[in-house]
Amino acid sequence: MSDQPKPLRIGALLFTGFELLDLYGPLEMFGMLKERATILTLAAQAGIVRSAQGPEGVAQSALAGDHDLDVLLVPGGMGTRKLVEDAAFMAELRNQAEKARHVATVCTGSGLLARTGILDGRRATSNKFAFTWASSQGPAVTWVRKARWVEDGKFFTSSGVSAGMDMTLGLIAHLLGRETSIMVANKAEYTWHEDKDSDPFAELNIPW
Repeated sequence: MSDQPKPLRIGALLFTGFELLDLYGPLEMFGMLKERATILTLAAQAGIVRSAQGPEGVAQSALAGDHDLDVLLVPGGMGTRKLVEDAAFMAELRNQAEKARHVATVCTGSGLLARTGILDGRRATSNKFAFTWASSQGPAVTWVRKARWVEDGKFFTSSGVSAGMDMTLGLIAHLLGRETSIMVANKAEYTWHEDKDSDPFAELNIPW
């Protein structure tokens, strides 16, 4: 009988128009955990999904189902603008977010999650260049304009694009300890911006 803890199960959401680094930056960090984490890609339907930049990703499974997720990762991207109008998808996103032990969003992924209502009464942040749109999706959310990422209970929301990697390292520290996050950052040759409240982009307001 093994004494090894059960690997973290990461479910990563793909949708048409997802932002490449929003998704693959955090997945690189989780992937550095090797046998301590498994990654499952999800979408409305299994199959090929086109990113905002053009390259395609592959969803291994449909979002609906019992995935037993430790972390549900929701990226942003221009595709969120259309996706918030898909009532069936949004209902399933809320269902999966309710079941997941932790939920992490990058960029306008927090706007997507906020539209489901599950962030009502909680603190969250988003991409500062798209902050007006993201925050409009959840008027009952306490939006934090100046933050690299925000933690509220099981919800971790980050600012734009590269901030998702910093948030992911913060989440790994929460789950597995800071030393593990330092190890991951070093293996990735990445300088972790560990202060979640330090946000040099908060003063910029350049709408997409």
